[in-house]
Amino acid sequence: MASAAVDYPFTLIKFIFAPVSEKTILKLQLPTDPLWVKNVVESNIEELLTDHAFCEQKAASNAITLIVQNPNLSDLVQEMALLVQEEMDHFKRVHDIILARGFILGKERKDDYVNELRKFIISGGSRVEQLVDRLLFSAMIEARSCERFKVLSENINDPELSAFYYELMVSEATHYSTFIRLAKKYAGGVDVDKRWKQYLEFEAQVVKNYGKAETIHG
Repeated sequence: MASAAVDYPFTLIKFIFAPVSEKTILKLQLPTDPLWVKNVVESNIEELLTDHAFCEQKAASNAITLIVQNPNLSDLVQEMALLVQEEMDHFKRVHDIILARGFILGKERKDDYVNELRKFIISGGSRVEQLVDRLLFSAMIEARSCERFKVLSENINDPELSAFYYELMVSEATHYSTFIRLAKKYAGGVDVDKRWKQYLEFEAQVVKNYGKAETIHG
């Protein structure tokens, strides 16, 4: 496995992501079967949107947690503050779509995929090691979300959602890059590339059990 992904500027991601495979940029080892969209997602768009809204809320909460745990890291605080704003804007936009289609936001959905990934975060270790692992955990979620949005944008039979998920795919790729960059910035003596490879290998085993439900990570 090659070293961790290169950090791509937003505009570059926007123009190159479509023709480049998710394995090249995101380093994911197991792609989502496009039939997930046709056979599962399209049968229950309301469920997809409710789950997606809460994914955005949880992403904002994760960024807030990083701020609370690391108030002395001013660059991280600034970047996470911007991320919180963007994730909650995405939440609002998903909720707008929900309302426009005559749905209501359902109850929060449990995200088994994320909960399984969370088990891979190191327990114990130094504060630096814990921070790097939390950032890589966050990058992993953004990477898989980005890949799922790509699959949705390319395969869903819904022009509005296709365009929406393409836009969010670009955004998630930027978030992924941000978390990788911050992990390297605050790594100290931690080998980020080695640890990221371990995350990718673990995620490949976890995601084998998903792609069967009408949720972003399901």
